[in-house]
Amino acid sequence: MENKKRKISIIGSTGSIGRQALEVIEKLGDKFEIIALAGGNNVELLKKQAEKFKPEYICSNAPSPRAGEGWGEGLTILHGSEGLEQICSNKENDIILVACSGKIGLKPTLTAIKNGIDIALANKETLVMAGDIVMKEAKKHGVKIIPVDSEHCAIHQCIKDIKQVDKLIITASGGPFLHKSIEDMKNATVEQALAHPRWNMGKKITVDSATLMNKGLEIIEAHHLFGFDYDKIDVVVHPQSIVHSAIEYVDGSVIAQLGLPSMHIPIQYAITYPERFEGIKSKSFSFSEIARLDFEKPDFEKFPTVKLAYEMGRLGGTATACMNAANEEAVFAFLNGKIKLFDIYEITKKMCDEHEVIENPTIDEIFAIDTKVREKTKEYISTIS
Repeated sequence: MENKKRKISIIGSTGSIGRQALEVIEKLGDKFEIIALAGGNNVELLKKQAEKFKPEYICSNAPSPRAGEGWGEGLTILHGSEGLEQICSNKENDIILVACSGKIGLKPTLTAIKNGIDIALANKETLVMAGDIVMKEAKKHGVKIIPVDSEHCAIHQCIKDIKQVDKLIITASGGPFLHKSIEDMKNATVEQALAHPRWNMGKKITVDSATLMNKGLEIIEAHHLFGFDYDKIDVVVHPQSIVHSAIEYVDGSVIAQLGLPSMHIPIQYAITYPERFEGIKSKSFSFSEIARLDFEKPDFEKFPTVKLAYEMGRLGGTATACMNAANEEAVFAFLNGKIKLFDIYEITKKMCDEHEVIENPTIDEIFAIDTKVREKTKEYISTIS
């Protein structure tokens, strides 16, 4: 990053990825200048972050945050989606970390891309909902999209010449139900689904990990990020979460990226790319301490969400946006005790089966489908819960 500070804004600074990103930035000392922090409704944490990191702008979803209400001096206070658009239109940014969850990340990401600002992307919905549009705009404006997800970050690190790559191999930990039966999954409690053996994540993505829907979403993301056909994207279960993903070259050579299961590492890689620095989790990697690495095929009968993601990805258009919306509403219903864990797949599958795909949708059509599917999903859940 030469000797000058890289200017960065974080969309979703109060979430899990956002908080860890600020830890990375703090560790890297004077290598970054924070232009803006945008959080959700956790106003108290956002205030503490603003006081500590002293951005020029803050943005909150809380009702009408105003200057002088504990935000400190010299801050410009923004609000809601308009505030996010303003942050992502600021060409002072060298890179923007999109770390919020949900569809709210899509429009700000497109705004940043159209303004020529590089993206560190930790928002799955951006590519799952509108991958074709986003990647086309990134190419048009010469913008780099550096993935933050550990799997896509691993693939990004492995690829030297993408033309020589034959296949992408995405690893999955298998979540808390890897060695449990289908009956165990059907009777699982919320607490059991949230007890991930390897990663500390937000509730929604942790449930997605329990059903392996997160891996389905990552398959779709990989398709858009790297331009690979779905037949060239494999998933393998790897319980230790040490191999974060791999690629196979046309000559049969396989290159994998390994590391301890810590999100600090891919976050740092994404925001400092193409340079590397000693970070929070930097230490000598010990193969002897790891001792063994296990791999197995995913059980599509127990984890049918992966198969569904392949099907929707191949359909393209609004199929993946439909799947994403239905799954998210079903996950929320599960977390609120309205449905069982296995119902998430069955509800999502039903919504996908009934969806009429638009092949080349506009952004407005994608959001309209998202709203329609969510309403339909919630209505259906109300009839079975």
